[in-house]
Amino acid sequence: MLITLGILIILLGIVTLVAKPIFKTSKLLQWFNPKRSLQIIGVGILMSVVTGTFFYAEPGTAYAVQYPWGGQKAVFRQGIHTKMWGRLIPIQFELPIKYVIPNSEGDLGEQSEYANVDAAKYWAFSDAVKARIATSVVISINTDDQTQFLSVADRNKTEKNLIRSRIIPNIDQSIKNTCKLMDAQDYISGQASDFDRYFKDQLENGMYVLEEYSAMENKEIIGDSTTVRTVVNKETKQKRFRIKIKNGQPIREEGNSLKAYGLTVVQAVVTEIDWETTFDKRLQLQKEEVAQTQLEKQQAEREFYRAQKEKARGEAEKAAERARLEKEQIQKTIAAETEAKVAEFNLVKEKKQFEVEKYKAQSKKVAADAEAYQNAKLVNAGLTPQERAEWDYKTSVGVARELKELRLPEIFIEGSDGKSNDNNLLESLIGADLAKQMMSNPKK
Repeated sequence: MLITLGILIILLGIVTLVAKPIFKTSKLLQWFNPKRSLQIIGVGILMSVVTGTFFYAEPGTAYAVQYPWGGQKAVFRQGIHTKMWGRLIPIQFELPIKYVIPNSEGDLGEQSEYANVDAAKYWAFSDAVKARIATSVVISINTDDQTQFLSVADRNKTEKNLIRSRIIPNIDQSIKNTCKLMDAQDYISGQASDFDRYFKDQLENGMYVLEEYSAMENKEIIGDSTTVRTVVNKETKQKRFRIKIKNGQPIREEGNSLKAYGLTVVQAVVTEIDWETTFDKRLQLQKEEVAQTQLEKQQAEREFYRAQKEKARGEAEKAAERARLEKEQIQKTIAAETEAKVAEFNLVKEKKQFEVEKYKAQSKKVAADAEAYQNAKLVNAGLTPQERAEWDYKTSVGVARELKELRLPEIFIEGSDGKSNDNNLLESLIGADLAKQMMSNPKK
């Protein structure tokens, strides 16, 4: 721009310098004189020289400088650089390219001067469902290899031509191939990530070579080395495509890759899809069916958890009742064991008491036997018949009184050792006691 202006100024100075002597009476040329004409020519030359010799490189932009004598160089740093009246081909480091779905008024939204924005196109999936696919792609140029950059700039001339003739056709072909690999139903059923992966892989490494296969064939595995995807035929009359594989790797079209131009795909994603009306209606019906299924599933789960809750409550009540019964059982067991222990202790106590009373009775019997023997000896020694009769009477009266007052043990066990013919223990005790009393009161 400034170079052209400088050339025009130079031409103006030359014209005024030459025309002044010819048209001396012209009022238009009266202001110009040879000195001023030479000054105008000097300004034009200075402007042309300065603007043709130097240029300012903007940040984030690479420049290919092509000199008039045939040389060229690449400039990747911002600032002032020399161009020596050469031609500049500026190309951004990163080229944003977007397909946008227009609104109802046909507007593509807010645009950026650094982005290339176009309206999204309609593409047909494998099941013939059409949709407008909005994509966002960012392409990066190679700033490390000057030779390759200069070659790309020389072959494409301008950044816009590079985008229109190289990048956009690759984007369209990638979308087209990827749409052939899946149904629209597959896309909305969870294969959207596969779509993005196939899309970016083809942009960066080259287009897949697709082959049509028959519906009667077995399931085929397609995909790259990192992901496996199985395509299943759903309609016998529908054409199905798959990636042609050789040695486990996809076969790609030769010479159709952005990588050959030193371009790298930084981003390649599908941002939005506008399905055709018929498919939208089918999707709406599917959504309603799915919503109804989810509702019934939630109700079934609610009933299941309610049953689980009741079951848990019953188990809790059962556990509480079991604990109560076990507690009662333990209490009764402890009480019975205590009672048995007390009874056992009482039995031992009674046995000991009985042994004590038994030994006391034996002691009294021995003493009574001794006194009875002594009394019998006295009686046999000199009692008269009258004294014997009185003795018998008193003895019988004393026996009756003693029997009335006599206190015997509550428990008595009779036994013999088989070696003695002693009289009954009771008779012996009574006789001994009476004999003792008679000896203590002989006058009676």
